[in-house]
Amino acid sequence: MRVVVFEAEDWEREACLRLSPPHAVDCRAEALTAADAAAHADAEAIATFIKSELTAPVLRRLPRLQLIATRSTGYDHIDLDYCKAQGITVCNVPGYGDHTVAEHAFALLLAVSRRVVEAAERTRRGDFSEAGLRGFDLHGKTLGVVGTGRIGRCAAGIGRGFGMRVLGFDVRPDPELEAQGLRYVALADLLAEADVVTLHVPGGEGTKNLLSDAQFARMKPGAVLINTARGGVVDAEALVRALAGGRLAGAGLDVLTEEAGLREEAEIFRAGAALPIERLRGLLADHALLRFPTVVLTPHIAYDTREAVGRILDTTVANIEAFASGRPINVVVAPA
Repeated sequence: MRVVVFEAEDWEREACLRLSPPHAVDCRAEALTAADAAAHADAEAIATFIKSELTAPVLRRLPRLQLIATRSTGYDHIDLDYCKAQGITVCNVPGYGDHTVAEHAFALLLAVSRRVVEAAERTRRGDFSEAGLRGFDLHGKTLGVVGTGRIGRCAAGIGRGFGMRVLGFDVRPDPELEAQGLRYVALADLLAEADVVTLHVPGGEGTKNLLSDAQFARMKPGAVLINTARGGVVDAEALVRALAGGRLAGAGLDVLTEEAGLREEAEIFRAGAALPIERLRGLLADHALLRFPTVVLTPHIAYDTREAVGRILDTTVANIEAFASGRPINVVVAPA
């Protein structure tokens, strides 16, 4: 097959080239965009990450495409309906970062609970004052895990290790987790009881703005929100209001509603392009979150450890090889 690997860093190229031979492999540093899609019209398989544009208008420019191998667990950035209609198989990497992402969620939580970022910056300046840096214990607090799949399961285990009481919400409760001490409750009850709410649900229309004004109003005063899932799961404007009004004590965020827009903002405005009002509002809300002293943000790196990215590459190569052999694995969308 003609395979094009997009968003490939230098260290990824060696792993991707394991596919050649028998496949013709082209490793590209840039993401797939509408502007250059036609240049890859002969691609039969593409391996992408989350910055590539995988919408119907872009995919139409790849008439020979048979396989999309996304190097991610989430696939809400792919037009699945178009792929199904056109007979394009979509595969993902379902289990590369279960512990990895859960560990980062707790890194964010500890940074918020112990004011780590502010304390480190202050000390680096030679200021050893303790004023305003008093934190709070995790032991004895209630952790609410929204989404108890592979990552949520790991987050619940880490929470128990800290001595936290763990509540869970999921459309498919896990009896094994219940046997380990997690108690499933309705989302409204979880929000009302939890001192810390951590999100581990997929993105997409089904979870868009899962937490908005009504949900924040139900949360325990002084609670902390952790989001390592997708930015769209949280209404950014509502989160700003909850923080500004003192409803939440803080937040740890690895994802934002318009994180791609923040990266591209300068280029967008230099080009004089008009932004849809909803996207512009999302950008403004994300900018506000960047400036809250009680919010710790990281640039979508919860997945990014040496071990995890190794598993991503190994699984992606296996996905392409399995598809080529006629026995696809890790299939999200299969042709009708």
